[in-house]
Amino acid sequence: MAPKDTRFQPISGMTTPRFAGMPTFMRLPYLAPGDRMIDDTDIAIVGVPFDGGTSNRPGPRHGPRQLRDLSTMIRTTHPRSGVNPFELMNCADLGDSPVNPIDLMESLDLITEFYAGLVSKNIMPMTAGGDHLISFPILRAVGAKRPVGMIHFDAHTDMNDTYFGDSRFTHGTPFRRAIEGGFLDPARTIQIGIRGVKYDVTDFDWALDQGVRIIEIEEFYDRGIASVMDEARSIVGDQPTYVSFDIDCIDPAFAPGTGTPEIGGFTTFEAQQLVRALDGLNLIGADLVEVSPPFDPSGGTAWVGVSIMFELLCVLAKSRSANHP
Repeated sequence: MAPKDTRFQPISGMTTPRFAGMPTFMRLPYLAPGDRMIDDTDIAIVGVPFDGGTSNRPGPRHGPRQLRDLSTMIRTTHPRSGVNPFELMNCADLGDSPVNPIDLMESLDLITEFYAGLVSKNIMPMTAGGDHLISFPILRAVGAKRPVGMIHFDAHTDMNDTYFGDSRFTHGTPFRRAIEGGFLDPARTIQIGIRGVKYDVTDFDWALDQGVRIIEIEEFYDRGIASVMDEARSIVGDQPTYVSFDIDCIDPAFAPGTGTPEIGGFTTFEAQQLVRALDGLNLIGADLVEVSPPFDPSGGTAWVGVSIMFELLCVLAKSRSANHP
């Protein structure tokens, strides 16, 4: 297949060594604000270097930079489906969303404003976080006109109400806030891989009362990938759906560089199969969050992260081609 637009092709490792040059997401062109090519962009890969919602072990603010660096290892063609997302869609690195590391609420507004700009240009976002709170301002932008569905891979529900008294905006509360705000449709939301010791069951009870489907890790392994993802596809249907992938859904044996690791999670192969099962859905964007480089300086967790980002990019590109030309 000929590229949709040759200006958007990544630099080939067959012509320029992958360790050379300035790192961009998957060696794609970097488009600065105001670049005319932005108007021709279909999918933007964006960093959100913010971890102001982290309640314990910080570091995901450094995630986008390490993910960019490791993503230079990514090639162009999916090993199973044969999809080359860079031929299907015009993809580009649009840099990082503005944030204010010492002002949480301003950061949430800045992120929403940035993503609202993408939505206004009909650009699909693929995001590298950042802690999981960043999903809230993104959903506030992509779900502004109508609530969206969501398939959420995580060890935690992130449906808590408050932390430390009355702190309502943390990496453990984004989806409760999104449902309350009317940006996320709980009846079309499914959370997969939930596990670990809980503070209590109030987050579960609240989410279930709203109509959210929660699949804990034991049910996942009892049923298997195909059965679980068939249910996920049934829940979100053919309507616009967002995907949120927290790296801690993967077992820390494979991805230790994260702030809230939980044993008993997915293998990297299972994570790949889960994302591949999103093929054919009406997807409107995705994020990969909670990679914390200080807890894995080797870059191994970031390599897992960008590998999942490429899996996500392939299904996003196919969806955009089919549903959002």
